[in-house]
Amino acid sequence: MSGILVIGEVENGALSAVSGELLAAAGKLVDEGVSGGVSLALMGDDLTGITAAHAPGADRVILMSNPALKDGGTGGYDAPVLAAAALNESTSPDVILFAKTDFGAVTGPRLAFKLGVPVAQDCVDVALDSETGRVAVTRPVFGGNALAVYGFNGDGAQIATIRPGVFDPIEGEGSGTVEEFDVSAAVAAVRTTLVETVLQESEGVRLEDADVIISGGRGLGGPEPFEQLQELANILGGAVGASRAACDAGWVDHSYQIGLTGKSVNPTVYVSIGISGASQHMAGLSGARNIVAINKDGDANIFKSARFGVVGDWEKVLPAFTATVRDLAG
Repeated sequence: MSGILVIGEVENGALSAVSGELLAAAGKLVDEGVSGGVSLALMGDDLTGITAAHAPGADRVILMSNPALKDGGTGGYDAPVLAAAALNESTSPDVILFAKTDFGAVTGPRLAFKLGVPVAQDCVDVALDSETGRVAVTRPVFGGNALAVYGFNGDGAQIATIRPGVFDPIEGEGSGTVEEFDVSAAVAAVRTTLVETVLQESEGVRLEDADVIISGGRGLGGPEPFEQLQELANILGGAVGASRAACDAGWVDHSYQIGLTGKSVNPTVYVSIGISGASQHMAGLSGARNIVAINKDGDANIFKSARFGVVGDWEKVLPAFTATVRDLAG
């Protein structure tokens, strides 16, 4: 193999957390025998604040600066796809890794189509198949009820999008080299133009970054109980989440949704209240360290994954639980 290309992401002028996770995934492949080193490619309109020290695990950092690459590209991600394709032609990596974010979930498959190679989406693990010398990826199937291992046919580039939260970033400072890659000719073929960006204002901790998440489902019976969940989340310095059923009912916005069709989270503590634990919801919790379940149905699926569980009416359990947590928090 000639190396691994990680397509990282930049957020507010700095390396995003998922970029560190991708470097950790690439490092695992290197430890298992993939040769050629790890390159981290970053796109944006201004990357002057990024150095090799920000990217532990990368042998080299490739900066692709161009106005067309601002905020992930011009609307339809044409520019990032063209930039990545040009870099692929120049470096010929055997493995290309994206994060399963809004950016990676769009750019990764489009790049694969452009290169005529396969892509594996939403992977939770990567490994080197010693028999084939190719990469094997693990990803959820059947709505998250099972995990399956896939290999890549052919001999072209292997592209995978990695689920955020499944790899811990490498600690320390990087010591690789930094180089610029000119993409001006490649992005000149962009066919879309960004007309407007609408930002959704939010307060508190983002679900993706929360160490503690208090999540509610259909069993809450309406939107009002989410105020109680927010109270508990505030005490613990966490965030509020929800199942798809609660979001579809209009009780909270879909930005709160956790699961297969929502967000993937990796908190230290996940408190589930009134959530049955359907496989589609649990698929978004693969990175949760400790699940605490409160549900009146003792046979609810959530208890199979919970480290701690309370069988009872949440209206009786939650107030006492919140009061105890408040006292302990002091």
